[in-house]
Amino acid sequence: MFGYVIINKPEMKFKEFDLYQSYYCGLCRTLKDAYGRLGQMTLSYDMTFVILLLTSLYEPETAVDFQRCLAHPLEKHLARVNQFSQYGADMNLLLSYYKCLDDWQDERKVSKKAMAATLRGKFQKVALAYPEKDSLIRQKMEQIHRCERESCMNLDEVSGYFGEIMAEILVYCQDEWEAELRRIGFFLGKFIYLMDAFEDVEKDAKTGNYNVFVQEYRKEDFARRTEQILSMMMAECSRAFERLPIVENVEILRNILYSGVWCRYELVKRKREGKQHV
Repeated sequence: MFGYVIINKPEMKFKEFDLYQSYYCGLCRTLKDAYGRLGQMTLSYDMTFVILLLTSLYEPETAVDFQRCLAHPLEKHLARVNQFSQYGADMNLLLSYYKCLDDWQDERKVSKKAMAATLRGKFQKVALAYPEKDSLIRQKMEQIHRCERESCMNLDEVSGYFGEIMAEILVYCQDEWEAELRRIGFFLGKFIYLMDAFEDVEKDAKTGNYNVFVQEYRKEDFARRTEQILSMMMAECSRAFERLPIVENVEILRNILYSGVWCRYELVKRKREGKQHV
């Protein structure tokens, strides 16, 4: 359930892309500094969105630095780091740990079990720092697993559990913006869960793994109906976003919410349609 909250690069100005990338690089550096190379391997664009959103809303002091790294060894590049970079790194590690456990339980991926075991010490450190968030994420992941065991086909129920996870992650503190941030996170989380199911449904149908769409995907109007559901999720998410008093980085955030999140959907849809015409 990673890799859906991304930018649509062709629709973005060069300076906006460079700015966005500097926050991504800042998260990468923070993960390495806090959790080493293994933590750095959990890097995701999804959490870059969280950092950028919170930064744009609260406008903290942000350090700007030039650095080299393994991905950019020949030239220095900008990295922006602030208090939300560490928060994003912590939440990224929490989610990555639970995602590894989820992959092990669902598909018996030994590599994911091994990675979860390696991350456990770092995970426990984060869980102690954010006990309420860890408790909620664990509870909601357990509820998702219950749905999987019971072969629950209720889209709202199962996607809602991941929505509650993302809602909790987007709330950095309890203030006047909490309700809107929760709403953004809730509907974005539902979108992520359903988009992940949409992408994996053919594979899951063949392997027998749980997928909330497994009974629907062979129907002629499956793609259209799924697109309508996903559109409703992002419409609610975007409405809540527009109610926040964000000026800084607003065009980058709109690029992600209105366009970027659909990039994988369009890719999967075209690939699926291509198979049908072969």
